[in-house]
Amino acid sequence: MHWAIASGIDGNLAAYEAVLKDIRRQRVDEFYILGDVVGPNPDSDRVVQRICQPKKGELRPVVCKGWWEEQCLELYALGGTGEPQALIDRYGIAMTKTLWDAVSRESVEWMRRLDFGLVELDCLFIHGSSLSIEEELTPETPAVTMLDRLSRMDVNHLFCARSGLSFEYAITQGSIQSKLHTLDRPVISNEIKVRPKRVIGVGNVGWKVGQASYVLYRPESDQLQFKTVKYAMAQGFG
Repeated sequence: MHWAIASGIDGNLAAYEAVLKDIRRQRVDEFYILGDVVGPNPDSDRVVQRICQPKKGELRPVVCKGWWEEQCLELYALGGTGEPQALIDRYGIAMTKTLWDAVSRESVEWMRRLDFGLVELDCLFIHGSSLSIEEELTPETPAVTMLDRLSRMDVNHLFCARSGLSFEYAITQGSIQSKLHTLDRPVISNEIKVRPKRVIGVGNVGWKVGQASYVLYRPESDQLQFKTVKYAMAQGFG
């Protein structure tokens, strides 16, 4: 098996096309997108259509929900809070209006059907973490936090994308010790051995103009490859 994992397209159609072209050369069996398909970009709807209607010979991506999709659902009062307060606080009203104009109701209906995360073999594919879509896992995240996010879904590999970074975080060995104190019993200790585990940041497709990043993974051999694709933006005439 050969998997491609990407995220952070953010409505950048040129970057997405460049990644698709590169994936076709890799003989990939499955293609996973960890959210942030859309963004405050006028091509967002076209990216959704491109994903939903792959060309002949292309893989149909398996997609989970990202932060921008969650904000779109809040904009249409289809989310958990009823208003996109996180979006407004972070980017302001003008950017919120830009997102509203960039994403159609049809695309939002497609987002409603996306899963929070996906599990395949011993791998979890998720935008943020098993705790929330918004949580950023990075190379600086404490190991105990990484272990908690992995153990919540009982997986050995967690592919995430919220930070936009490309990284491999390996937990090779160790143990977790717990102690229970009670009034009528002595201290009860418990030690859990930790198996080797990894958290992988898959980079981002559309954040950096002219450069898209994603990940290739072979589960049977545990081989991981970080890919960077250069592309040219379309030139227009004004």
